[in-house]
Amino acid sequence: MEIKKTIKQFIKFALIGVMNTGVDLVILNAETLMTGIKEGSGYAIQKGLSFLVAVTFSYFFNKYWAFQDKSNEDEGKKFSQFLFVSIIGMLINVSVATLTITYLKVPINDILHLSILTDQMWVNLGALTGTAIGLFWNFIGYKLWVFKK
Repeated sequence: MEIKKTIKQFIKFALIGVMNTGVDLVILNAETLMTGIKEGSGYAIQKGLSFLVAVTFSYFFNKYWAFQDKSNEDEGKKFSQFLFVSIIGMLINVSVATLTITYLKVPINDILHLSILTDQMWVNLGALTGTAIGLFWNFIGYKLWVFKK
């Protein structure tokens, strides 16, 4: 039964992740379109900000829906743990996203002849790559530490 419960939690977690990714991308695209900054450290800062907004949204959906944590434990402590796991996830996410668009964009475009991909498309490809890699870290951290029963 624990395997079924974990799979169900992961599916809910993944659905929340899709919503979070939407929040993240809307904010990131707004930032990059307003500033014109689409790579390097400026991109990393914008990606970090969009991620932090999305992670706050994520806490409440994960707490009450994916992990169904109805405990009345110290909410501040629980959110701090969630934020700690999420910040490590953010570092993974932002690092992978930034490396992808800063160092892999040109070689991938050259090798695969993907010159049709605009810089704005790469902003999103980098973000999605970072999200995919950080997904597993976050699920394990939330399940085994933050919302463990």
